[in-house]
Amino acid sequence: MSHQPPGAERLPALAAPGGELDRLVREGARTVGAGAVWAVGDAGGTLGGGSHGTLGQGPYARLTPGPGTRYDLASLTKIVALWPCAGVLWQSGRLPLDEPLGRCWQPADGHPVGVVTVRQLLAHTAGMLPYTRFEQLYGREPAAIRAGVLAAPLHRAPGVAVEYTDRAAVLLTYLVEDLGGAPLDELAARWAWRPLGMTDTRYGPLGAAEAARTAPTEYHEPTGAHLRGVVHDPSARLLGGVSGNAGAFSTARDLARFLTALLAPPPRLPWGEPWIGESLREQTGGLAPARGLSWLYAAGTEPAEGTFVHYGFTGTGIWVSRRLGRWALLLTNQVHHSRVTQSLTDLRNAFRRAVFG
Repeated sequence: MSHQPPGAERLPALAAPGGELDRLVREGARTVGAGAVWAVGDAGGTLGGGSHGTLGQGPYARLTPGPGTRYDLASLTKIVALWPCAGVLWQSGRLPLDEPLGRCWQPADGHPVGVVTVRQLLAHTAGMLPYTRFEQLYGREPAAIRAGVLAAPLHRAPGVAVEYTDRAAVLLTYLVEDLGGAPLDELAARWAWRPLGMTDTRYGPLGAAEAARTAPTEYHEPTGAHLRGVVHDPSARLLGGVSGNAGAFSTARDLARFLTALLAPPPRLPWGEPWIGESLREQTGGLAPARGLSWLYAAGTEPAEGTFVHYGFTGTGIWVSRRLGRWALLLTNQVHHSRVTQSLTDLRNAFRRAVFG
């Protein structure tokens, strides 16, 4: 009797050179107008991948992407950096998920966020204000931004609605850094990236040589050039490029290592099976849309199917299903060309259906 996950026998054929996924991304990259890199795999690693399109216009028109091309991950930073660091602290007993922040973290005591729990922050049910243009609210100094995020009133009572907000990730960054005793970029490298051999993954700003193999994002009026190796997200830029909501850069080959570890965690990984299992299940108690911890349920799927996703504003995306035993990634720099995302949404949905059904 076969114990393979449903559809496992189809995945190698889908992932073959010139196969269905390669054709789909080739046509999609042409429509989106961006450089696209894709890969799929299982607990054993990568089963196939490819790249199509060009990385930009003007001086970037002849640059083509590949598995070693760095992309600004945008909100995938929440998954690749912040989420595993929270997992290390939780598994070591330093980060309670269900205790109000004001009881376990002195800086939150006496502030509105003091009644919020870490689980609510990760599941986007904390009731925090969604607006994250910190410069207009708090100025440009990181200390003032931290004080403003801590003191801000809640948008609504915690636990009554699901509202995606970067502000929760910024607050959780401060908590993780305080408990971990180091900046988030150091913690992520120590606890996640180095243990998995993710040598291409780091926070910016990147040096000139590293930026040269990085996909550009939007044109930046103050500097008169496209952002390349500098985080696209303006709030993360104010925080020196290192934040839990955005700021990390990575490649398809590094993300493949990360996603493989979600299905087969290395034995010495400090945020292994307990944290992955805790996170990849519904955490919103019937509120819609359903969420895991940091992870989102893939559009067009039900929680029982267990297909999780996270997207980045710049055009990045990753998926994982422990029930099906497979993962997928699709990286683009679509924001370099346009903020109109319908063609990218169509490509993502078609890619997800092909891989996960």
